[in-house]
Amino acid sequence: MTALISRDELKAAIDAGTVTVIDALGGDYYAQRHLPGAVALAPPDVGALASSLLPDRHTAIVTYCSNPSCPNSGPMAGHATRGSDALAPAVFDCKLATKDR
Repeated sequence: MTALISRDELKAAIDAGTVTVIDALGGDYYAQRHLPGAVALAPPDVGALASSLLPDRHTAIVTYCSNPSCPNSGPMAGHATRGSDALAPAVFDCKLATKDR
């Protein structure tokens, strides 16, 4: 199950080192602007890159995208919670606007 996380909750989790942050756009978008410490992982790349980018399946994941209506972070979070292929014990989606990053 994916829950929403606020910007303040995300900042606290990053500061505490309790989450892995995934930029669900990746590519050029990631190169232009991303949260400090975030890894680039777009939904089409999950199968090929998830195990190398997210080796610790005991750490919670927060996905984010460019804005609240961006179509990538929700599906990325959904994929990260799938059954025996789950990438983390808890997955959150943070609806950030580009100006917030």
